[in-house]
Amino acid sequence: MPDASVLLKWTLSSADETHQDLAIALKEAWLSGACHLIVPSLWIYEVGNILGMKRPAEATTLLRAMVDLDMSEANPALYAREIFRLMKDFKVTFYDAAYHALAIHRGGLMVTADEAYVRKTIRAGHVVLLSHWQPHRMEQV
Repeated sequence: MPDASVLLKWTLSSADETHQDLAIALKEAWLSGACHLIVPSLWIYEVGNILGMKRPAEATTLLRAMVDLDMSEANPALYAREIFRLMKDFKVTFYDAAYHALAIHRGGLMVTADEAYVRKTIRAGHVVLLSHWQPHRMEQV
């Protein structure tokens, strides 16, 4: 279950995008059926916001390409209790906690490029830094 930091690596190509190869490997694993992927329905707002700021001329096309991937989405209201628990216990935002809580709720793994988030929440489990995700171990996702 990639968060927005990983999803953005699918579309933003630049020298400062580290571990983009791993993000692409996750996308390819999902597209090939090697793993299941689900994201909170709020993903489009986070991704759209960054695309609009970093690539305004291409934002519409890039966002459309992401939407066309037809990722499975979950409504955060369905697992809000877990989101609010993560927020309270680890002092994180609703947005970040929504991805993590979804992984917990579904018994999966949140993959993120956000090192600070992982440091704060590692005790909750179900979270891995993109740089530590291993494409050949699909049971992780």
